[in-house]
Amino acid sequence: MRVSKTVLTAFSAAMCLAACTLAAAGVPPGTLYNVRDYGAAGDGEARDTPAIQQAVDAASSAGGGTVYFPPGKYLSGTIFLKSLATLHLETGATLLGSTDISDFPQTRPKFRSYTDKYVSQSLIYAEGQHDIAITGSGTIDGQGQAFQWKEYGNRPDVIRMVSCTHVHLEGIRLQNSPMWMQHYLDCEFITVRGIHVFNHSTYNNDMIDIDCCRNVRISDCYGNSDDDALTLKSTADRPTENVVVTNCVLGSGCNAIKMGTESNGGFKNISITNCVIDSWYGKKGFYALPRGIGGIVLEIVDGGTMENITISNIDIRNVHVPLFLRLGNRARPFKQDMEKPGMGSYRNVVISNIIATGLDKAGCSITGLPGHPIRGVTLSNLRLTFPGGGTAEDYRRAVPELEDQYPEAVMFGTLPAWALYCRHVEGLRLENLDLVLEGADSRPALVFDDVRGLDLDGLTEKRQDSPSAPLMVLRDVAGAGFRACRPVDSTPVFLLLEGAVQRIMASGNDLSGVTKPFELGPGVPVGALFQGGNLIKE
Repeated sequence: MRVSKTVLTAFSAAMCLAACTLAAAGVPPGTLYNVRDYGAAGDGEARDTPAIQQAVDAASSAGGGTVYFPPGKYLSGTIFLKSLATLHLETGATLLGSTDISDFPQTRPKFRSYTDKYVSQSLIYAEGQHDIAITGSGTIDGQGQAFQWKEYGNRPDVIRMVSCTHVHLEGIRLQNSPMWMQHYLDCEFITVRGIHVFNHSTYNNDMIDIDCCRNVRISDCYGNSDDDALTLKSTADRPTENVVVTNCVLGSGCNAIKMGTESNGGFKNISITNCVIDSWYGKKGFYALPRGIGGIVLEIVDGGTMENITISNIDIRNVHVPLFLRLGNRARPFKQDMEKPGMGSYRNVVISNIIATGLDKAGCSITGLPGHPIRGVTLSNLRLTFPGGGTAEDYRRAVPELEDQYPEAVMFGTLPAWALYCRHVEGLRLENLDLVLEGADSRPALVFDDVRGLDLDGLTEKRQDSPSAPLMVLRDVAGAGFRACRPVDSTPVFLLLEGAVQRIMASGNDLSGVTKPFELGPGVPVGALFQGGNLIKE
């Protein structure tokens, strides 16, 4: 076949540009392994798996190299990524996952976890490897729409890495996984930077799952997923720890920032900052709700410890519940025939500088269990805008414990408080809460039930209707202080005290528009409340 000079010139220019790009990235020319040189067709029809695998093997065997995908469509089954090899997809290059499940061999990792029940196949797989990377400005498309309605075990992840060290992803676009988009299990030293994930093709379409991993950095990413977006898990007896996340835009039909659906090993030393959450900043999904379920969701339900978590500077839009903190006791073992895990623990969580709009009426919650409180939580500088719609019946209803239930931000239904409901909590500090109510609501703004050690410093309330319920209800609360609060005019009661309440202090509050600043329920002694220095209506 005769090729025109124009085509050859264009091809040479493209290869020159690619070489320059790789050189700028520090890739020496001798370490480049072009999948075309190993027989890849790149036409989107021929199976290019053997050619790609040969290039990977050659790069690894040579002591390191870049497996290069020039523009084209490369149809493939499982690729086993090996140490010292980088997959680099050029602009215009697309790696397509096969739609034939037989192209994905069953691969059971040595590291056992609860995810053995979910998946054993993937498009890109690595286990026990080191210094591996996926880079470029091309696309990896799992073609997940071909796997809709299939059960676990018949849908591969796009990327799965197990017990690997020094893993790097950068610049790549990931879309349409048959299952989770990317799962990192028992890995260490992970860097994910500047990737774009769009995952709306079938069930369980998470953006990213960091599971039993250590020393992780995620930054500058876009993630739009049908299921959970930024997802931290611990599906075995090792914690996910030392994780830093920053500068990400996240959309999710379920939960945008989530840790703890599986929590056997727990979560330690996690920092998340400077992120924007919007349920749908792109196309709507496959089966998810029109509005996402949760914004920031932190859960311990299968044993394990949640400790030393900081989350700050988050803009949340269009979710049902912006904040959900939960200590439960589902106690699910992660391996067959093992004993149930013991009760987990939850301490030292700081959440600050949060703006949330476009919410549902359910309200936020911090809930532990009787005898097992959530400890040491600080919420500061929160501006939360709720739609209203709660009734007096919602306020008075008993909220079930649901100790062994799957944790979900809407699991308790419409809460007794329109802003924040706290139960079984110890050492709770609330600072600078700016609460806005757009519609009528017959519930208190805040309800505290079985709370020990509560400090609220700075609360403003804005609403259009005249409130019919107390601003705050304290039920079985010991050791609480309230300062610098400004309820709206015509608030019937500032603080309602019920049950076994003791050592409650209120000072420096502007209660000039409150009808009755304090109300003591049946059996509450007058000495349970000390108040002074408040501005009170004459």
